[in-house]
Amino acid sequence: MAEQELRKVEDMTFKEASIELEHIVRALEQGDLELEESLERYGRGVELLASLRERLAKAEQRVQVLVDAAEVPAQSFDTASAPSTAFIDE
Repeated sequence: MAEQELRKVEDMTFKEASIELEHIVRALEQGDLELEESLERYGRGVELLASLRERLAKAEQRVQVLVDAAEVPAQSFDTASAPSTAFIDE
Protein backbone atom coordinates (compact mmCIF):
# COMPACT_ATOMS: atom_id res chain seq x y z
CA MET A 1 0.00 0.00 0.00
CA ALA A 2 1.04 3.58 -0.51
CA GLU A 3 2.53 5.58 2.35
CA GLN A 4 -0.60 7.74 2.75
CA GLU A 5 -2.72 4.63 3.26
CA LEU A 6 -0.47 3.50 6.10
CA ARG A 7 -1.31 6.55 8.20
CA LYS A 8 -3.61 6.02 11.12
CA VAL A 9 -7.10 7.21 10.27
CA GLU A 10 -7.37 9.15 13.53
CA ASP A 11 -4.24 11.13 12.54
CA MET A 12 -5.81 12.25 9.27
CA THR A 13 -7.90 15.34 8.74
CA PHE A 14 -11.47 14.91 7.56
CA LYS A 15 -10.48 16.11 4.11
CA GLU A 16 -7.50 13.74 3.87
CA ALA A 17 -9.65 10.78 4.90
CA SER A 18 -12.35 11.78 2.40
CA ILE A 19 -9.85 12.04 -0.43
CA GLU A 20 -8.28 8.69 0.38
CA LEU A 21 -11.71 7.06 0.51
CA GLU A 22 -12.54 8.56 -2.88
CA HIS A 23 -9.32 7.13 -4.36
CA ILE A 24 -10.12 3.71 -2.92
CA VAL A 25 -13.64 3.75 -4.36
CA ARG A 26 -12.33 4.73 -7.80
CA ALA A 27 -9.69 1.98 -7.73
CA LEU A 28 -12.27 -0.62 -6.71
CA GLU A 29 -14.73 0.54 -9.37
CA GLN A 30 -12.10 0.16 -12.10
CA GLY A 31 -11.80 -3.53 -11.29
CA ASP A 32 -8.10 -3.75 -12.21
CA LEU A 33 -6.88 -4.79 -8.75
CA GLU A 34 -5.98 -8.28 -7.67
CA LEU A 35 -8.37 -9.90 -5.19
CA GLU A 36 -6.01 -9.45 -2.23
CA GLU A 37 -5.43 -5.78 -3.00
CA SER A 38 -9.16 -5.23 -3.46
CA LEU A 39 -9.90 -6.78 -0.08
CA GLU A 40 -7.16 -4.73 1.58
CA ARG A 41 -8.43 -1.50 0.08
CA TYR A 42 -12.03 -2.37 0.86
CA GLY A 43 -11.10 -2.90 4.51
CA ARG A 44 -9.29 0.43 4.59
CA GLY A 45 -12.30 2.10 2.99
CA VAL A 46 -14.62 0.68 5.65
CA GLU A 47 -12.29 2.04 8.34
CA LEU A 48 -12.20 5.48 6.70
CA LEU A 49 -15.96 5.57 6.20
CA ALA A 50 -16.64 4.69 9.85
CA SER A 51 -14.31 7.47 10.98
CA LEU A 52 -15.87 10.02 8.63
CA ARG A 53 -19.39 9.14 9.77
CA GLU A 54 -18.37 9.45 13.41
CA ARG A 55 -16.77 12.83 12.79
CA LEU A 56 -19.85 14.08 10.97
CA ALA A 57 -22.11 12.93 13.80
CA LYS A 58 -19.94 14.78 16.32
CA ALA A 59 -19.94 17.90 14.16
CA GLU A 60 -23.74 17.77 13.86
CA GLN A 61 -24.02 17.51 17.65
CA ARG A 62 -21.74 20.53 18.10
CA VAL A 63 -23.75 22.56 15.59
CA GLN A 64 -26.99 21.60 17.33
CA VAL A 65 -25.57 22.74 20.69
CA LEU A 66 -24.59 26.07 19.14
CA VAL A 67 -27.98 26.51 17.47
CA ASP A 68 -29.77 25.66 20.71
CA ALA A 69 -27.62 28.15 22.61
CA ALA A 70 -28.38 30.86 20.05
CA GLU A 71 -32.12 30.25 20.36
CA VAL A 72 -32.21 30.88 24.11
CA PRO A 73 -34.70 33.71 24.58
CA ALA A 74 -33.14 37.02 25.50
CA GLN A 75 -33.70 38.18 29.03
CA SER A 76 -36.64 40.56 29.10
CA PHE A 77 -36.46 43.88 30.89
CA ASP A 78 -39.22 46.09 32.22
CA THR A 79 -38.90 49.23 30.09
CA ALA A 80 -41.92 51.05 31.57
CA SER A 81 -39.67 53.05 33.86
CA ALA A 82 -37.07 53.77 31.17
CA PRO A 83 -36.55 57.37 30.03
CA SER A 84 -38.52 58.51 27.02
CA THR A 85 -36.89 58.16 23.62
CA ALA A 86 -39.39 60.45 21.85
CA PHE A 87 -36.60 62.84 20.85
CA ILE A 88 -34.94 60.16 18.70
CA ASP A 89 -37.65 60.43 16.04
CA GLU A 90 -37.36 64.20 15.82
